Amino acid sequence: MNVKNEMKISFKSISENEGFARTVVCAFAAMLDPNMEEISDIRTAVSEAVTNCIVHAYRNEEGIIEISAKILSNNEIYIKIKDKGCGIQDVKQAMEPLFTTAPCEERAGLGFAVMESFMDSLKVSSKPGKGTTVIMRKKIGGQNE
Repeated sequence: MNVKNEMKISFKSISENEGFARTVVCAFAAMLDPNMEEISDIRTAVSEAVTNCIVHAYRNEEGIIEISAKILSNNEIYIKIKDKGCGIQDVKQAMEPLFTTAPCEERAGLGFAVMESFMDSLKVSSKPGKGTTVIMRKKIGGQNE
């Protein structure tokens, strides 16, 4: 992975910071000169990942969400969003469309499906009691390798 630039931020898992997170990542991604659709895709995927941290990882408490992003030499953005929350028991099940751990809150259970549809790749790793890491990548310019 040939990294041209990178950044890291961390912030409290409160809903007011969801907009902050997507704005920071999109501002960083702007270095790749994405078109409106590409920036919208990144914005949506980051929003979903951060919302998952706030709603699911730190259900009734505050914690810290960490985001690191890298601009790669092949016009690709690499985004890692990490929490140290409750973790996911079964990642494969959690990634199934319509699966939710909060059905009483009218959650659609589409967060991972949305992230996957807007990014070129999505990897989720998690350990119960330790937290979850989401890694997303998107090639800017529409040329997937």
